[in-house]
Amino acid sequence: MKRIKYIALHVKKYLTGFLHLVYPKICLHCGNSDITKFHVLCPYCYAQLPFTDFFEIENNNVDKIFWGRMPLGPSGAVLFFTKNSIVQLLLFELKYKQNKRAGFLLGNMIGWALKKANRFNEVDFLIPIPVRKCTERTRGYNQSLIICEGIAQAFPIPILQAVLYKNKKTNTQTRKDRIERGHNTTLLFGLKNADQICNKNLLLVDDIITTGATAESAGHCLLQAKPAAIHFAAAAYTLS
Repeated sequence: MKRIKYIALHVKKYLTGFLHLVYPKICLHCGNSDITKFHVLCPYCYAQLPFTDFFEIENNNVDKIFWGRMPLGPSGAVLFFTKNSIVQLLLFELKYKQNKRAGFLLGNMIGWALKKANRFNEVDFLIPIPVRKCTERTRGYNQSLIICEGIAQAFPIPILQAVLYKNKKTNTQTRKDRIERGHNTTLLFGLKNADQICNKNLLLVDDIITTGATAESAGHCLLQAKPAAIHFAAAAYTLS
């Protein structure tokens, strides 16, 4: 029995070492090994994150994006986005490096912000902005769904995937400017299982908001199901 325990202990030690090589538990930004929850950032880099506090502020910058475009309940983003920043690094790791931990961290921060704000207690479902099937196959997941999972860990709300879907014949918005994004939102999304969200309070979730064109298209699609209200949450808000 002692020998079995001895072997198991060493196997665990080697496995831990191997996993550390494959998934090193160091800060993504500075390389420090003193890391925080989800093994993504060290306490110092986490403290440098530019939090917005938008979820607690009525008529915040995200709310204003949608004025005159669609009816929207309290909304917000948890971080400011600028180029060559820690926030950009987290989003890049999530979208292009298959680093789900970055998405869990972003979602967790949103979840705690929602909980603190006390303006989202009536939300019934989290709705991740969908991506095209080919994108999901290539990436291995939908980044907005990973963020939703992080939100639900801090602010338990059911995630509903089987409502919105991305239409096949649409192009990525990543490299388009603000005007092009606005012109590219026609029929971006489709709706199914609409009965599930009728008279429900929804929180639409995406990784980043710039012009709001994608969220607007998704929101108008959801409105066909006559929900009680639609809110919006993003991990980052782009500073112009």
